[in-house]
Amino acid sequence: MIRTLALRELRSLFLSPLAWAILAVVLFLLAWLFLAQVEYFQMVQPRLVSIPNAPGITAIVVAPMLGDAAIILMLVAPLLTMRLIADERRNHTLPLLLSSPISMTEIVLGKYLGLLLFFLILLALIALMPLSLLMGGGLDFGTLAAGFLGLALLLAAYSAAGLFMSSLTRQPTVAAISTFGLLLLLWVIDWAGNARPGMSGVFTYLSLLRHYESLLKGLFNTKDVLYYLLFITTFLVLSIRRLDADRLQH
Repeated sequence: MIRTLALRELRSLFLSPLAWAILAVVLFLLAWLFLAQVEYFQMVQPRLVSIPNAPGITAIVVAPMLGDAAIILMLVAPLLTMRLIADERRNHTLPLLLSSPISMTEIVLGKYLGLLLFFLILLALIALMPLSLLMGGGLDFGTLAAGFLGLALLLAAYSAAGLFMSSLTRQPTVAAISTFGLLLLLWVIDWAGNARPGMSGVFTYLSLLRHYESLLKGLFNTKDVLYYLLFITTFLVLSIRRLDADRLQH
C-alpha cells in the first residue's frame, strides 16, 4: 500500500505544471552556476599547478554547486511539500483518506516517499553536471559521493519538515511559508550560538547547515548522518500523530 501511495503521489507531481516548472528552473540555475564555476576553475588552474596539495576540480567546481543547490532547493521544497496534506484538507478529501482501511503510518510514508522519489530524480539530473567533467579530467569520487549523500539527506529532511507543516493547516500557502520559516531557522540557528558561547554546541548540532558542510568537504561522519535520520524520523512521527488526532475527530 505504501508503494501504491508513493507512486500515486509521484504521478500526481508530474501531472502538475508546478513540478515541471521547478525542475526547469532549478536545473537552469544550477547549470548556470556550474558553468560559472568551471570557468573560474579554468582561470585559476595555471596557478594551482604550482601549489602543493592544491584543491582539485571537485572542491572548486562541484562542492560550491552542491552548496548552491542546498539553498535553491530550500526555497523550492516548500512549494512541493505544501500540498501533501493541506490540499487534502482544502479539497475535503482528507476524511475519505482517513476513513480508508490503511494506517496513518502508511499514508504518511506513502506521501513522503512519493515526494522523495521526485527529489531523487532531480538529484540524478543534477549529478549529470559533475559527471560531465569526466570527459576532461578526474573527479574525487569520495568527496562527490559524500556531497550527494549530504544533499539527499538534506532533501529528505526538507520533505519531512514540509510534510509535517502541511499536516497542520488547510491552506497550502500557509504551509509553504511555515515550512520555509522553519527550514531557514534551522539553517541559521547556529548564528545564535555564536552570540551565546555556552549554547554554541547545542545550536551547532541543531543546524542543518553545519552537518551538510562536513559532508560537502568529503568528511563522512556517522554523527551527521544520524542527525538527519533523527530529524526525518521526528517529523514523520509528528505527522503521523497529527493525522491520528484528525482520525479520532472524525
